[in-house]
Amino acid sequence: MSALSGTASSVLLPYGTLQLWGRRLNRTLEETKLDEEEIDEVTDSSTTDPVAASERLVINVSGLRFETQLHTVSQFPDTLLGNPRKRNRYYDPLRNEYFFDRNRSSFDGILYYYQSGGRLRRPVNVPIDVFTEEIKFYELGEEVLTKYREEEGFIKDEPRLLPKNKFQRKVWLLFEYPESSLPARFLAIGSVVVIVLSIIIFCIETLPHFKQYRTIVESEDIGTNKLPAIQEDDLPTLDQPFFVVETFCIVWFSSELLIRFASAPKKILFFKVMMNVIDLVSIIPYFITLGAVIVDDPKRQNQTTSLAVLRVIRLVRVFRIFKLSRHSKGLQILGQTLRASVRELGLLVFFLLICVILFSSAVYFAEADADTSLFRSIPDGFWWAVVTMTTVGYGDMRPVTLWGKLIGSLCAIAGVLTIALPVPVIVSNFNYFYHRETESEETVDHSSSTDAEDEDKKLEEGRAIANKNRLTRKKQDPSNRDTSTPQCDNKSALKHNSMQIPLETFDGYHEND
Repeated sequence: MSALSGTASSVLLPYGTLQLWGRRLNRTLEETKLDEEEIDEVTDSSTTDPVAASERLVINVSGLRFETQLHTVSQFPDTLLGNPRKRNRYYDPLRNEYFFDRNRSSFDGILYYYQSGGRLRRPVNVPIDVFTEEIKFYELGEEVLTKYREEEGFIKDEPRLLPKNKFQRKVWLLFEYPESSLPARFLAIGSVVVIVLSIIIFCIETLPHFKQYRTIVESEDIGTNKLPAIQEDDLPTLDQPFFVVETFCIVWFSSELLIRFASAPKKILFFKVMMNVIDLVSIIPYFITLGAVIVDDPKRQNQTTSLAVLRVIRLVRVFRIFKLSRHSKGLQILGQTLRASVRELGLLVFFLLICVILFSSAVYFAEADADTSLFRSIPDGFWWAVVTMTTVGYGDMRPVTLWGKLIGSLCAIAGVLTIALPVPVIVSNFNYFYHRETESEETVDHSSSTDAEDEDKKLEEGRAIANKNRLTRKKQDPSNRDTSTPQCDNKSALKHNSMQIPLETFDGYHEND
């Protein structure tokens, strides 16, 4: 019995100790469970929307409160209001609302975008530029912004193509964008001076003092007493001062055109630009005239037809005045306005055509019985109707009868109303292009935004950031963490570490035992 008792006591001793450690283990597990619940509460509170429990969302925009359903804004989770993480930055826990210090009138249109499922309408009392900024702030997206700009009549900005070669890009910016650098500005000023000089020469050489004449002798007049005819000679000579100045201008224009063509990023698209076509057309008459001067025969006879053709060709030189639009923002804005107002201008011409036919026919029949009538046909009345409707009134044609004068009065009134209708639209387009050009001058930087070295630098920075983020994710991975210290931001790691100390103690007892 004594031996048995000794054996039993030796067995009961570790069993009682095991019970003690078991109670400690259960207490540790209960504490770990409480810690887990606290961790869940902290984790959930950091990601849960403060108003997720309630279905209504209260939004305060500069003191004006709006209320809407939570599921209304949740339709667009990528936007500022639809994403809980984004909008929580503006949450006021004291008032249980979201506060935005933004334009109050614009928010009616923003909220309607959510309520209507994606239809954006600008309030009539909100300017276009203000509503555009609100769209960007509430992060409705580039697609919504582009669609809104198209609905408001904005013309899509064409991307500016630039050469990839560094030297070629510098030359292109030097000749194409005067605002890109100081040398480009000086080059633009020189180009404007040459253009103005060419236009002045084109006008001055037509003065009677500078004209040249040629004696024309017909073949059938030889041997008779008939005097030879004296005719104006439109063909210059190589030593004429005006021709020398014209040659200098053409050398400048040709060199500029060739350099710009050589440095152009897209050779095929180069001559699809209207300004480049004007540059080419403006220098062609010189080479035609030069060829005529070289092959000219001083004894040529009866060259009236060839001189008429030469005058028409030289008339094309007047298009050089449009070259100034390359260096004038005002002329560019005017051209963009006319291009954007083509529809309104087409309607204006259509209405004028209808009124011209209507009133010219009416005045013809009203003046048919008058002896001193100047309206011999309806086409003769077209000129009178156009002059009257445009309120010019040359006075070369006028009605003389009572009915004719009455029709003339109605024609003048109709002309004023017809011309005045599309003017506000054209003015609105001009204001839009003017403000857009002003804003672009403040934001565009050609030298820094287009440099290939800067793009490579940005690419390297992006790769470095990506590598840094990859290393950060590896450090935050629970499988790579050190289990010797608890990590509060990972629930599984915290559970394991909280269990680790008592388990190690329990295992140590067995080793000592």
